[in-house]
Amino acid sequence: MERFCFYGLFGLQNPAFWWGFFVGSKGVIFVSQILEQKFMSLTVGQKAPDFSLYNSEKNKMSLSDYNGKKNVLLLFFPLAFTSVCTKELCSVRDGINRYQNEQTEVIGLSVDSVYSLAKYKDEQQYNFPMLSDFNKDVSNEYEAIHESFSHMGMLGVSKRSAFIIDKNGMLQYVEVLDNPGEMPDFDAIDKKLSELN
Repeated sequence: MERFCFYGLFGLQNPAFWWGFFVGSKGVIFVSQILEQKFMSLTVGQKAPDFSLYNSEKNKMSLSDYNGKKNVLLLFFPLAFTSVCTKELCSVRDGINRYQNEQTEVIGLSVDSVYSLAKYKDEQQYNFPMLSDFNKDVSNEYEAIHESFSHMGMLGVSKRSAFIIDKNGMLQYVEVLDNPGEMPDFDAIDKKLSELN
């Protein structure tokens, strides 16, 4: 039986990049399999990663709370109070009847603190829950995070993204934007929600 020696754990800020170095004839193969799994993107038809986060009212919410009850439109946005984010979220607020109803819940999510989100929600009168991914765990798990954001070199800001999760917890729509100045395709989102509803 061949023995393997684990020589270390190395990684970047994003935990998806963690890897180990093994000594043994099959060590390289083992490491490459780990990396291949970590770099797999979320796709339609996969189970959506569950999570629990605090909302702007400091109440804990879980994605699994909606299992068997509602579809979820999950909107990641980079930062509260910024112009593009405000434009996007205000359009959702003003057209809330297109997205949120007895069949579907809209949820906004960013790496802002619950305190920032509370002020932002109050100022803009957003009519849907806003969750704080302050530790960036969910943004990383959904592969929706900028390693570097803006000319100021801000690290770990959520990418503007849209996910639709059906009542069975399965991903039905996935859109992750690398350009923070772009908007999700809300026509495609409308179409998918109509199909599910």
